Amino acid sequence: MLDKFYKTPQRSAYLVLLFLAIISIVYNMFLPLHGDEAYYWMWSHKLQTSYYDHPAMIAYMIYLSNFISQDEWGVRLVNVFSLSITSLYIYKLTAEISDNKTALNALLISSSVILVQSGYIITTPDTPLLLFWTLSLYYGYMALFYGKRKDFVLTGVFLGFTMISKYSAILLVFSFLIFVLLKRRDLFTNPLTYLLIGISLLIVSPMLYWNYQHDWISFLFQIDHGSADGFRVNLGDAIAFIAGQFILFSPIFTWILFYYMFKEKLAYKDDKIFFIILTTVVTLLFFIYKGLFKPMGLNYTAPAYVGAAIFVSYIITKYDLQKQLKVGLIIAIIFSLTGRIAMLFYLDKVQERMYASDRIVERFSQHIQDGDKLYGAHLTTAAYIKYYLPDHPDTDVAIDSRYSHYDMVRDEKEWHKDGLVLCRNNKREAELKKYYKSVELIDTYVVIPRIRIFYTYRVSNPKQIEKK
Repeated sequence: MLDKFYKTPQRSAYLVLLFLAIISIVYNMFLPLHGDEAYYWMWSHKLQTSYYDHPAMIAYMIYLSNFISQDEWGVRLVNVFSLSITSLYIYKLTAEISDNKTALNALLISSSVILVQSGYIITTPDTPLLLFWTLSLYYGYMALFYGKRKDFVLTGVFLGFTMISKYSAILLVFSFLIFVLLKRRDLFTNPLTYLLIGISLLIVSPMLYWNYQHDWISFLFQIDHGSADGFRVNLGDAIAFIAGQFILFSPIFTWILFYYMFKEKLAYKDDKIFFIILTTVVTLLFFIYKGLFKPMGLNYTAPAYVGAAIFVSYIITKYDLQKQLKVGLIIAIIFSLTGRIAMLFYLDKVQERMYASDRIVERFSQHIQDGDKLYGAHLTTAAYIKYYLPDHPDTDVAIDSRYSHYDMVRDEKEWHKDGLVLCRNNKREAELKKYYKSVELIDTYVVIPRIRIFYTYRVSNPKQIEKK
């Protein structure tokens, strides 16, 4: 059976992707939205060329998926589409570099690891980032090694889309630049190079103009968000971050990746392999360095594993590491299945911020009266209310909370009105009394004792507060 699977690798690749897509669509019907997902969904109803937290691609893609369905599975069609195309192009790029069997292995590696399987579930800016990073890598490879105008144009388009997906896309730009400086300096005299750059800048320009109009607020937020105040090394966080990579990409595959990145000298002599592995090395080194000074999210390194899947598959074929491949796939699948089962049946323990969000808003809705303004005490709580209430009414954040999209779009004159406020885990009387003369706790909903408790306040008689 396995021989037949590898005998028709392209057909097998399509079957794997189709299976994962169907399973993920059905699976996603049973999970409520994460708070961040509700927040990005809200963006899709207020389209801009950029946002305070991230560039706009995630909002554009959810906007398109809304035409199919605005249920949870519909929002997450962005994931299913993006990761299916990502895996397909990992297959196509590996086939260009090596052969179809190696390409199928690369697809199996990338599709089996928990990093990608979790990506099928929760919609974040990393999802379009992975899609357009992979497309840029594929067409960039084709442009560099075959030199066709079409590939330069498509690289420019997809590199632009990558940049408006997430700001960490700049690492792919740096990787391309390093490769050209080291291996292909002749491209600096090629007009197609400047066509590529021009197309990318044209696509990115609305996002840059939005930031210019807002004093570069989004760039400054991300710089502050991803940087420590000083240069004090925290080895514990750094070691945990590195160890986490062995979970994300499976221990066997991560070991092969790290070991052969240093051992495989051919990888640095063969321009094609060097081009692929460079995107992995640059991304991993950047976030490992940052992780020395500030805790980094494990998902930050996700784009590194596009090139890593291709490189590891190449190494497995070259050194005939079939046993390692099988063990690696088994471990990766066990990790992924464990994660999916835990999310489905033990969500309250593994990801409590998703648990019962629909029921929480339903409970909150029982207290709504005509004319009430609806608030959350945090951006994700406010986004939940908008998502889960019928007709998706506008919501806002009632108190001084983390600066967000809400702060940028609200009319200050309309901010505080009589209405309801939903708060998570903490009572907020003191903060609410800064804005209202009357603050009454009318409901306490214990979802998970000591962990997930929601308080509903009725607020009225707003105070006149002069804006500083």
